[in-house]
Amino acid sequence: MSRNALYIVVGVLVVVVVILGIYLYQEHNQPGLEVRVDEQGVSIDGNS
Repeated sequence: MSRNALYIVVGVLVVVVVILGIYLYQEHNQPGLEVRVDEQGVSIDGNS
């Protein structure tokens, strides 16, 4: 495996780890209470 290919593989892995970290951070920090007001009235969803 050439050195350039190794750099590409490492770069792709770093990008995957960063994207996965951002996704998990956003999933973890979702609000625990969601309130919606629409045509059907008021809807409260607690996802704790």
